Amino acid sequence: MFKSRIAFALTACSMLVSVGAQAHFQLVYTPDVNTGKAGDQDVKLIFWHPFENGHVMDMGEPQEFYVVNRGEKIDLKPSLNPITFHGSENEAKAYDAKLPLKRSGDYVMVIVPEPYYEESEDIYIQQITKSYVNRNEIPTDWMEAQGLKTEILPLNRPTNIVAGSTFTGRVLSEGKPAAGVEIEIEYMAAEPDMTANKPKEPTASPMPGGAIVAISDNNGYFTFGVPKAGFWGFAALGSGPDTEFQGKELSQDAVLWVRAYDVK
Repeated sequence: MFKSRIAFALTACSMLVSVGAQAHFQLVYTPDVNTGKAGDQDVKLIFWHPFENGHVMDMGEPQEFYVVNRGEKIDLKPSLNPITFHGSENEAKAYDAKLPLKRSGDYVMVIVPEPYYEESEDIYIQQITKSYVNRNEIPTDWMEAQGLKTEILPLNRPTNIVAGSTFTGRVLSEGKPAAGVEIEIEYMAAEPDMTANKPKEPTASPMPGGAIVAISDNNGYFTFGVPKAGFWGFAALGSGPDTEFQGKELSQDAVLWVRAYDVK
């Protein structure tokens, strides 16, 4: 769960490798990322292993949860409602929330979660996560960095990636490109049921060899060929500047979710 130390020069295209551990992923999930409707949209915050439809981790109250639309920051913490999410292996604390859609454009949701203690590794994990909704197909904010301690800046519009094409992101740490960072790549094979607070049936199975991983190049870029429609997550491990929490090691990660579609 840590930043890779790469001894050799990386090319502009990212390296792809596999690792054996299951990938922790903070979700900021809503099924409809392209909409024409105004009003409140339901959102779920879950800390999970969505590719394996596996173990769910307890979430503490987020330190921050907000959305940015046309450069305006709107606090979403007042909308949080604690729930129990019933995974295939266990149940854990999660949150429902509301996303208010008014003006057209991009809505960039950001969560800064309370660090999670991973007992098996004796470390804390904090996944600073971005997810996107667009109203009326008007681009406004998706291409802008949000000034987070660490984040992945998308170079392709994150709400309508074409399955079979590529997605490129840039890992930033305190606003600067982060080289040699290990990026875990996750497919949301089991999407949350918004009413039942449990997973839907998985639409794919994890590949042999463990999680898919890319390494950011010398300028922080990585590229991934998106093979399948659905939600894809990218987690830059240990890319943040904070390395300690409550006297223990902290992996401060940047997470980004995008939505891919088949061309019909």
